[in-house]
Amino acid sequence: MCSQLSDLSLELFRKTRAWLFCVTHHPDTKHAVSEILSDPNITSRLSDTKAAGEVKALSDFYTMLKNEPARAFYGPMQCLAANEQEAIDTLLVTDSLFRSIDLSERAKYVRLVNDVKGYGGTVHIFSSLHVSGEKLGLLTGVAAILRFPLPELEDLAVDSDS
Repeated sequence: MCSQLSDLSLELFRKTRAWLFCVTHHPDTKHAVSEILSDPNITSRLSDTKAAGEVKALSDFYTMLKNEPARAFYGPMQCLAANEQEAIDTLLVTDSLFRSIDLSERAKYVRLVNDVKGYGGTVHIFSSLHVSGEKLGLLTGVAAILRFPLPELEDLAVDSDS
């Protein structure tokens, strides 16, 4: 029985060996994961994984927020307003919003995701346990990169803070 188990383990290792690689990082655990996932050499090897797609989407959001702020918004009010105009190109949402105790809250985000997919937008659902999901969670858990600028949403953001 032990020999069968070791043969099976060896076979599994041989099949997955190509997926394994060694990386170096700084000792700070949470930031180390971000550092590793943002490394171009690692990203190219992980290009087909969900985590790499999420990290890139979040990076694209921050870049858009910096360079074209009228095309990048976060917060439920702004994302829902952009969705009404079918302006969302990429929606970023944390999975924790789908686990809300409030059923109407959950339904709101399910409807938002379905709407964006319905008009051809891309949706990334981030794990709240992953570093990128934690970062998105700090931005209310929902963000969007828009197809076209909507400067009027900036006013909505200011009005909602008052």
